[in-house]
Amino acid sequence: MPFPRFHTIALGALAALMLAGQTAWSISPFTVRDIRVEGLQRVEPGTVFVSLPVRVGDTYDDDKGADAIRKLFALGLFTDVRVDVHGDVLVIVVQERPTVAATELIGVKEFDKDVLLKALREVGLSEGRHFDKAQLDRAEQELKRQYLNRSLYAAEVQTTVTPIERNRVNLSFTVAEGEPAKITDIRIVGNKVFDLATLRNLLELDTGTWMSWYTKSNRYSRAKLNADIETLRSYYLSRGYLEFKVDSTQVAIGTNKTDIGITINISEGERFIVSGVKLAGNYLSKDDEFKSLVRIRPGQAYNGDDVAKTTKAFTDYFGNFGYAFANVQAKPELDRENNRVSLVLQADPSRRAYVRKLNVAGNTRTRDVVVRREFRQLESSWYDGDKIRASRDRVDRLGYFGDVSVETQEVAGAPDQVDLTINVTEKPTGSLSVGAGYSSGDGLGLSFGLKQDNAFGSGNSLGVQVNTSKINRVVVLNTTDPYFTEDGVSRTVDIYHKTSSPYQDQDYYQLVTSGLGLRFGVPFTEIDTVYFGAGLEKTTIVPGTLLPTSYQTYADEYGYDSAALPLTLGWARDSRDSALAPTNGRMQRVSAEWSFIGDARYVRTVYQFQQYVPLSNKLTGALNMELGWGDAMGDRSFPIFKNFYGGGLGSVRGFEQGSFGPKDISGSTVGGSRKFTLNMEVLSPLPGTGNDRTLRMYGFMDVGMVGGSDQGLAINADANSLRSSAGVGISWISPVGPLRLAFAKPIRKFDGDKIQNMQFQIGTSF
Repeated sequence: MPFPRFHTIALGALAALMLAGQTAWSISPFTVRDIRVEGLQRVEPGTVFVSLPVRVGDTYDDDKGADAIRKLFALGLFTDVRVDVHGDVLVIVVQERPTVAATELIGVKEFDKDVLLKALREVGLSEGRHFDKAQLDRAEQELKRQYLNRSLYAAEVQTTVTPIERNRVNLSFTVAEGEPAKITDIRIVGNKVFDLATLRNLLELDTGTWMSWYTKSNRYSRAKLNADIETLRSYYLSRGYLEFKVDSTQVAIGTNKTDIGITINISEGERFIVSGVKLAGNYLSKDDEFKSLVRIRPGQAYNGDDVAKTTKAFTDYFGNFGYAFANVQAKPELDRENNRVSLVLQADPSRRAYVRKLNVAGNTRTRDVVVRREFRQLESSWYDGDKIRASRDRVDRLGYFGDVSVETQEVAGAPDQVDLTINVTEKPTGSLSVGAGYSSGDGLGLSFGLKQDNAFGSGNSLGVQVNTSKINRVVVLNTTDPYFTEDGVSRTVDIYHKTSSPYQDQDYYQLVTSGLGLRFGVPFTEIDTVYFGAGLEKTTIVPGTLLPTSYQTYADEYGYDSAALPLTLGWARDSRDSALAPTNGRMQRVSAEWSFIGDARYVRTVYQFQQYVPLSNKLTGALNMELGWGDAMGDRSFPIFKNFYGGGLGSVRGFEQGSFGPKDISGSTVGGSRKFTLNMEVLSPLPGTGNDRTLRMYGFMDVGMVGGSDQGLAINADANSLRSSAGVGISWISPVGPLRLAFAKPIRKFDGDKIQNMQFQIGTSF
C-alpha cells in the first residue's frame, strides 16, 4: 500500500533534518588544522587573526566560536560575521562595513565648509573611514549644534547615502539653513533704581541696530547672555548694591524659530556705604605697603570694581615675593539697619614657590624661542609676579598673537614648585600698506607695500614697498632681526631706490635717490631702545622741463649728483597698551641723521610724541605731535631733497599728501627744513558695535606747517604759515592692517593749496 511507504519516507526525512540541525547547533570539539578568512576587501587579514581567540593547533569548540564572533563585531569593521567549519578547517566569513568615499555639504552659506568638515571628523565621520549609521546620526546632530550656536534654530539637515563600487558610499548633507533667530524683545524685571533704557544700554545683546549686520548683536548666544548678566551684576555692585542678584532668566523662542524674547528677573537690594576697611591675616610684616594698595574708600558707596582691584593688587604684590598661591578674600560685615558695610581683607600668603619649567602652547607657526626670549622670569628661579607680568606684556607687544595669557600649574608632589604655561593664539602677521586719495586736479593717487613681521615664524621682519606709477617709482626692501645678539640687540638692513617726477612726460625733471643703510637697536629698559647706524646714499637731480629754481640753484652750486654718508642715532620709548588700537599710554620717538662726509652735509632730526587717555569706558582721547628740524653744516646749504613736506594722513588731513609748504620763486612747492604737526582725536566705538575697539569712529582737528629760513623761501617757519583742518573718520583694524578713512574740511588754507577732502590709508595708527 502506498500510504505506509510514504510514512516511512517521511519519518526518515524528519530524522535526517533533526540530525542536521543537531550538527548545525552543536559541533564536537576538534583540533584546528587551518584557518581561512573570506570576504575581506580593505581590512588586513592580520587584524582578524589577532582578534581570534583560537589558533592553528588549538582545540575548537562552540564557546570559542561565539567568543570569536563577539570580538570581531567589537572591532566595528564588519556588518556580519559567520564561523563555518569544514572538517578540521575553520572558515571566518565576514562582510565589511562600507567606507566613506566622499562627503559633500550642500546649501551651506553661514559657515566655511572646512569648519563643518572638521566638526564631522571630530565625531568620527570622514573620508576613508568605515561608515556607521550611528556615526551618521551623531554627524547630523553635530551639524545642527553648529547652527544652533549661530542662532539658526530653523536649520534642517537631510542626509543622503549613495552606495558606489568597491563597497564604498558617498555622503551628502543637504542643509536648509533658514533665517537666523533674532532677538525681538529684552525685558529686565525688578529694576527700580535704574531705568530700563540705562540697563539695556549696558548689554551687548540688543534687538537690532543699523550695524547689526556686522556685529550680529541681535543674535542670541548663551555665552553673550551670561556675559551681559555679569555686566549687570558689576554695574550694580560698583554702585553700592552689594546684595544685587539675578533671580532667573527666561529665553523664549517663537513658533517660527526666528523670534527670541529674553526676560531677566533681578533683585536690586539696598545700597551700602563702606564704613571701614581692615587688614587681617599674614602680610609678611609689610602692612603699610599693602595698605597703600587699597582702592576702597570709607564713606563712599561700596564698589565691587575697587574691591576686585584691591584683592588683585594684593595677590600680585604677594607674587612679587614668590608667593604664587597667595589667597586674599574681601569679607563684608553688613549692618543692614544703617546700610553700612565693613570690609575685612583676609590674606594668606600660603607658601613660597619657584618656577620649575616654562612651557609655550598655541604657537602653531611661531617658534618657541621667539616667545621664550621675551620672558624675564627664568626657570629654576623664585616665582616673581612683576617679571611674569612684564614677560606677558613683552610677548603681547610682539604683535604676533591675538591673545596672550600665563597659566600657573602646581607640580604634583612638590608643593614649592610651579610650572608656567604661556598660552598664545596665532594671528596673521603680514600687513598691507595702501594709500589713496582723490583730487579733481590730479585724480587718484595710490601707494602699496607689504610687510611680514614674523617671517616663517622666526620673529624676523621682511618688508617691501613698490610704487610703479610714472610719477613716483619706489622700490624699498628692508629686514629686521630683533635678536641679532642674544641680549636683544636688533639689526635692520634697508635697500631703496626712488624716482620722483612731477608729471608722466619723460621730458620733465626727476629726482633719483638710491641707498642702503644698516641700523642697530639696543634695549636699555623694558620700554626704552636706543638706535644707531650708518648709511650710504646718492641723489641725482635729472634736469628737464619745469625744474624748480631751488633745485637748479642747488645743482649749480653743488652739482647734479650728491653723495652722503649719514650716521643715524635714535631713541624710542613705548608704554602704550596696544600698538594697533591703543587706549592708554604714551609713545615717544627721536631720530637724528648726521652727514658730515660727502657732497651733502647736514643734520636732520624728527621727534614724535603720542599720548592716549581713556576719557570714559568707551571714549579715548588721542594726541599726536611731530617736530622736524634740519640744518646745513659748514658753509653748505641744507640739501633741498631732504626737506619736509606737509599735508595728508599723518600730517594735516584735508590737504593733498605732501602738497603744502614753502614755494620757491618759480612757484613750485619745495618743502622746508622745519616741520610741525599736531593731531587731536576723540575715538569711540562705532554706534551699534558695542565696545568693539577694532572698529571705531573719531573726530579730529589737525594743525601743521612746513617752513625754512634758507634757499630763498618765500614763506618762513612762523605762525602765519599754519594750516588747519577738522573732520571725522573711521578706524578699522582690518585683516591686512589698521585702516584709516578720513573726511576733512580745511579751516585755514592758502591760495594754491591742493585740497583733498576724502583720504584713506592702510598701515598707520594716526
